[in-house]
Amino acid sequence: MPSLAEFDELKFDHSVKRLDKPSAYLLRKARKNPNGLEELRQSLQSATIYVGNLSFYTSEEQIYELFSKCGFIKRIIMGLDRFKFTPCGFCFVIYSNAQEALNALKYLSDTKLDDKHITIDLDPGFEDGRQFGRGRGGGQVSDELRFEFDASRGGFALPFAEQMHTEGNNGFNEHIDNNGSGYIPPADAMGTFSTNQSRFGGSGDIAQEEGDFKPKQRDDERGDVIGSHDGMNNDENEDDNYIPQ
Repeated sequence: MPSLAEFDELKFDHSVKRLDKPSAYLLRKARKNPNGLEELRQSLQSATIYVGNLSFYTSEEQIYELFSKCGFIKRIIMGLDRFKFTPCGFCFVIYSNAQEALNALKYLSDTKLDDKHITIDLDPGFEDGRQFGRGRGGGQVSDELRFEFDASRGGFALPFAEQMHTEGNNGFNEHIDNNGSGYIPPADAMGTFSTNQSRFGGSGDIAQEEGDFKPKQRDDERGDVIGSHDGMNNDENEDDNYIPQ
């Protein structure tokens, strides 16, 4: 297996990190790939860069306006959802020479574009087919592993929520499907998930118990109570009509 010692960073206390070095992702990928060393060397001589963490709403014109500050751009290839053919948060920028690509890597990394801190990495060269997402839902894999809500990248990760479906919670799965956003509310926000559990504390069909439920009658609507009240009123009337002798 080829050694990547020439790309390993030398730690000097009096020096800063190089801005044009390959990312940790490329180094990790190169160690697993038998041709990884050759691809890394090719990336340093390539005029193509990879741009990630883009907003789904960032246009090609905005990307051109930003990256043209580092050189002449020959082509911009937007990353697309392989099912919907809509932007999914990454792109490839091809410059006229390798030095311009290195300048973009050094000076534009972590730039804020459309309220997103973009990431830039070296790329050995664009090949047809790489413009499509590789996730199960058609987008990027990183979006399917994201837990937090991100409005600029499609909201919640619905494909990841679909992976959480199990056979024992069909009612809960129906709620996720009807919701359409993949949001998983806490249990106390939805109440009980079982249709056999009554909201009144017992078991059985909820609709049946609601139909059998009768409100408590008022005292003046009950005959036995009215009779007792009438008896008390007669005694009080006799006391009022009492004439001492």
